[in-house]
Amino acid sequence: MTRTVLVTGVSRRSGIGFAVATRLAARGDRVAVGSWSPHDAEQSWGADDADAVLDELGRPPSFEVDLADPDAPRALIDSARDALGPLTTLVVNHARSSAAGLAEVTAAELDRSFAVNARAAVLLTQAFAAQYEPAAGPGAVVLFTSGQHRGPMPGEVAYALSKGAVQQITATLADELADRDITVNCLNPGPTDTGWATPELTERLTHALPRGRWGTPDEAAAVVAWLTGPDARSVTGQTIDAEGGFRR
Repeated sequence: MTRTVLVTGVSRRSGIGFAVATRLAARGDRVAVGSWSPHDAEQSWGADDADAVLDELGRPPSFEVDLADPDAPRALIDSARDALGPLTTLVVNHARSSAAGLAEVTAAELDRSFAVNARAAVLLTQAFAAQYEPAAGPGAVVLFTSGQHRGPMPGEVAYALSKGAVQQITATLADELADRDITVNCLNPGPTDTGWATPELTERLTHALPRGRWGTPDEAAAVVAWLTGPDARSVTGQTIDAEGGFRR
C-alpha cells in the first residue's frame, strides 16, 4: 500500500527533512513537503535555493508556511491532503533555532520558539488525525526532539524548552491515537552534520562521539523510514535516541 506523507522542515539540501523526503520517496511513498525559508535566511547557514531543493526531490507538492501562525498547521495538512489524498504519515521535522542563554532569552523568543516547535507539532498531529482514514493505510507520526532530556543544552534555553515539550508530549499523543492505529514516536538524532555547527563545536563534540564523527541526515532518515514502515507497527509512544553513543 502506498503511503501518503507530509514532511515539514524541507528547505535545505543538507538538512534532515530533505534526507527524509528523499528516502521515503525512494521507497515509493507519495511525499509532500513544507518549508519556511525566511527562518533559514535569518540564520548563520543561510537559505538554500528553493528551486534546486524541489528539483532534486522531483518537484513534490510543496508549501511555504510559517508555523508560528496558529492556523498554519491545519492549513498545511489540508493543502497536503488536497495534493495527495488522505495522509497516512506525518513527519514533524521543522524547528526554529534559538541561541540565547538564561541571561539573554526574551519572553518574545520563548513564545515564538514554543509556538513553532511545540505548539505546531501538536496542532499538526491534531489536524493529521482529524483527516486520517484507516482505509488509506496504517497511520504514523514522527516528531523530532533534541537531546535536552539526556543532558543540559546551555545557551539554548528557548530551543531546549520547546523541544523538551515535544519529547514529553509524545507518550500522551500516542495514547490518544493508539485506538485509531496511528503510532506516534519521537526521534532524537543526536549531533547531526547539517551544516549549522561552527568548526569549534564540530571538533569539540566529535571527541564525545565514539564513531569519531557526527551523524548524517541519511542516518536520521533511516530511523524515520523504519518508524513509518511496517516493521515498527508495535512501537508507539517512544523517544528513540539515535545519537551514535554520544557521551556528554
